[in-house]
Amino acid sequence: MSESSPPLIPGLSAVVDRYDGFLLDLWGCIHNGVRPFPGVLDALARLRAAGKRLLVLSNAPRRAAAVAASMARLGIDPALVDGVLCSGEATWQALKDRADPWHARLGRRALHIGPERDLSLFEGNGVARVTDPAAAEFVLVTGPTDDAWQLPEHEEVLQACRARGLAMLCANPDLDVIRGETRLICAGAIAQRYAALGGDVRQHGKPDADIYVGVLAMLGVRDTARVLAVGDSLRTDVAGARAAGLDAAFIPGGIHADELGFRPGAAPDAAAVAALVGRHGISQTYILPELRW
Repeated sequence: MSESSPPLIPGLSAVVDRYDGFLLDLWGCIHNGVRPFPGVLDALARLRAAGKRLLVLSNAPRRAAAVAASMARLGIDPALVDGVLCSGEATWQALKDRADPWHARLGRRALHIGPERDLSLFEGNGVARVTDPAAAEFVLVTGPTDDAWQLPEHEEVLQACRARGLAMLCANPDLDVIRGETRLICAGAIAQRYAALGGDVRQHGKPDADIYVGVLAMLGVRDTARVLAVGDSLRTDVAGARAAGLDAAFIPGGIHADELGFRPGAAPDAAAVAALVGRHGISQTYILPELRW
């Protein structure tokens, strides 16, 4: 079947023998920010029983340990996977190591745009959090200051940061996320607006290539043809995986559900998915209704 009409598989059991390792998105794939999706825990347990390597690869803007703790609070035992790598961990590490000229020149005082639940990014890496743009040497954006805020509520602080010529480091490239039934903006949308103002922006996480180097090393599967990435975002999960040379299973009931008129549990229309994929200019290997066995 051609990439313009990707195969619909009923669950991972249909392709499990083709892969030794699985990279699993978190939001929109394993849970919706409130509870796990039906069938997820069973699928994870069956994959582990089949001897597969499983890693969560998330654009969560927090340390990996904090992400694992949040999984546990939602009833998802972190022991069901072999590890967690997230954009927040990559951001924290880059700020600690300062291994390239761009990060090295950022300074040590960061204006934080984001909620307090993301403050693990300021622990143990030498970065101090400030609340006034005038005192900042760069901007670290992890999300909206308040979950209810949209871009207009952030415009004043973005303009102030841009006036000072501050560089911005984005710890979550996602533009939006579905929490329960509510669509919220993410750090990527704020960074996108700052770039439109002429700001200097870098980001860590999917779809950037560096995050895949790290997660594939953690996964420990030498043959990338034996690795399947699963996620609900064409822009990050699918595009990043395909650029890294990996097969990708697209879950249409997540961030793109409204575009498709699709809800989890229903049978996705392969033609509608193909049209969506065509509009985004991104191809995937499979359509997977939801993360299930």
